[in-house]
Amino acid sequence: MEMKKANPLGTLAVLLGLIALWQGVHMVNNAALGSPLTTAQGLWQMMGTASFWLDAAETGQALLYSLAVAIVGGIALGLILGANRLAANVAEPILVNLYSLPKVTLYPFVLLIFGLGLAAKVAFGVMHGLIPILVFTMNGIRQIRPVYFRAAHAMHLSRRQIALRVVLPAALPEVFSGIRLGFSLSLLGVLIGEMFASQKGLGHQLANAMNLGDIDTIMAVALFLMLFALAGNALLMRLSRRYRTVSV
Repeated sequence: MEMKKANPLGTLAVLLGLIALWQGVHMVNNAALGSPLTTAQGLWQMMGTASFWLDAAETGQALLYSLAVAIVGGIALGLILGANRLAANVAEPILVNLYSLPKVTLYPFVLLIFGLGLAAKVAFGVMHGLIPILVFTMNGIRQIRPVYFRAAHAMHLSRRQIALRVVLPAALPEVFSGIRLGFSLSLLGVLIGEMFASQKGLGHQLANAMNLGDIDTIMAVALFLMLFALAGNALLMRLSRRYRTVSV
């Protein structure tokens, strides 16, 4: 199977088009949206301050912990549920409906359980990122061809060996897709948690800037988060493509 490579010229054209659209919106209403050049300059100045990197480190720490819990928990639960077709068929609509609930409404319960601080932000990030990884892992297992399981039973592999040496490698492309989505959603959850109840982090910076009507700070922090999310997704996509190429 031949893998399609991304077209750098096409990616560049899309990027230039988005920048042009951004500039056009700024020209229409410059009070609500800063220009790309002004935003980039503001971000560069912010990145020269220690307070910005302290907040970025706080957000990064919460994201790292929430991703670790979401990935390990999502893959483990996905393996358990995906191994039983009946359990997977029953669990999937329940999980999808549960995930569709507005998670902001659950934040008071998160605060009651975990209190203010890092634990609450991690919990909110896990709430956003775990279920997509779980569902993708579960669906990846359900798509595995039965011949793999027959071969594993013929070689008298234990359940643990089947899960680690047959099921997980075969479902890994779907798992990577779930992790990519879980990464973005966990970042969103951490930022929302920082905006609601935190004294540190980039989400707290955004909340303060919104209260003060500081458009330049809002745009600069949003640009940094966008670039970080794009870089993370690009890295995960590269890892996924490398695995697909090796496994073909």
